[in-house]
Amino acid sequence: MTVETGSRIPDCTVHVMGENGPSETSTAEIFSGKKVVLFAVPGAFTPGCSMTHLPGYVSSAGDIKSKGVDTIICMAVNDAFVMDAWGKAHDASAIMMLADGNGDFTSSLGLELDGTGFGLGKRSQRFAMIVQDGVVEHLNIEEGPGIDVSSAESILALL
Repeated sequence: MTVETGSRIPDCTVHVMGENGPSETSTAEIFSGKKVVLFAVPGAFTPGCSMTHLPGYVSSAGDIKSKGVDTIICMAVNDAFVMDAWGKAHDASAIMMLADGNGDFTSSLGLELDGTGFGLGKRSQRFAMIVQDGVVEHLNIEEGPGIDVSSAESILALL
């Protein structure tokens, strides 16, 4: 079942790059008591994700946070090393680069993308959500290729 507006974010283990390497954290810890914007991409370093999606959030981070958002998260079904390198390549220091390496969180949200036909394996659909204290307030899922409803501009308009 796909998560929807009003759903509680499932508790899953995810990874972020810490000072001493990858560290494990829980989605409960990330979302509890905070207003969070989470956007997900099919893969780090892929063209649309690198040329448009992540850069849009990097340039809009200040505006998004000025609307009361505590944390902006970029998530992909990639490992913490890749997410960290991708964040550094785009000067995304204002964004938490969240690694869902095994796709467990993506799967629990019901937002998997089957990229096996392209040699990509299971990935995340492209989406963005606004979450308040662990509950989804808005969920925008891209219905096809391109970056429209999950863009930083679209999410900023909802805040």
